[in-house]
Amino acid sequence: MAYSSVDLDSFKLPPMTAGSLAGKTLFITGGSRGIGLAIAERAARDGANVAIAAKTAEPHAKLEGTIFTAVEAIEKAGGKGLALQCDIREEAQVQDAVARTVERFGGIDILINNASAISLTGTMETDMKRYDLMNGINARGTYLVGRTCIPHLKKSSNPHIMALSPPLDLAPKWFGPHVAYSMAKYGMSFCILAWAEEFRKAGIAANALWPRTGIATAAINMLGGEALMKQSRTPEIMADAAHVMLTQPSREFTGKFCIDDMVLHAAGVRDFSGYAAVPGTTKFLPDFFCPEGIPPV
Repeated sequence: MAYSSVDLDSFKLPPMTAGSLAGKTLFITGGSRGIGLAIAERAARDGANVAIAAKTAEPHAKLEGTIFTAVEAIEKAGGKGLALQCDIREEAQVQDAVARTVERFGGIDILINNASAISLTGTMETDMKRYDLMNGINARGTYLVGRTCIPHLKKSSNPHIMALSPPLDLAPKWFGPHVAYSMAKYGMSFCILAWAEEFRKAGIAANALWPRTGIATAAINMLGGEALMKQSRTPEIMADAAHVMLTQPSREFTGKFCIDDMVLHAAGVRDFSGYAAVPGTTKFLPDFFCPEGIPPV
């Protein structure tokens, strides 16, 4: 029995033109490394302000990057950064981080819900501590940070909320092997679905972005090692796609569940070879949650 109700035509986008994020303020969760940091650096090249709200303040034994090294990278790229040690499961910490961002930069124009926890384990292998971690960060954290930022987003001239979360494809194969993780990631997507409708009249765009292939991040390396990294694209493909989406008019571009290379194709990109984690790679491992039959680019 098929449960998928994804409209494959919805992934096709009209021609898009990227603008600039100069002077905009982004609040990014979990942006001390990986995709979040790549999005931050891309915005910084325009001259944006970027607040990094993440837990890592001290160097990790196995993972590169802290909130402070992220700010260094942002400022090196041409933006202004703010390091905020924050556990997005804790309401008081989120409220303080948002307040400090507004105090420093005068407001918030863009929220990137990037922070995420992953464990690709079945029901009996996923204890409640791991279940609570994933759902607390992914679903609850996205809701909490969004709820806290929305009053400030309403004051922006072109406000955007973005979640790095998948299209809402309810095919059983995406749930059977790792239901706890799937629930957590889809919880982020449900927030986008709801907010696009709830805040449409307020002019706040709410969209999701997801990669067609694996992305060469620390998480991918921990899951599959070097072999999986070799079949992945770099975080810059997500950063460039996010940049295109975040510079669209918020009242016109909302409620979209986008795939990275399809966004870039709509913006005129035809050569994706530069995004290969290993130069020359032409075959990539498809990412989780990508519906079957989405149009190629």
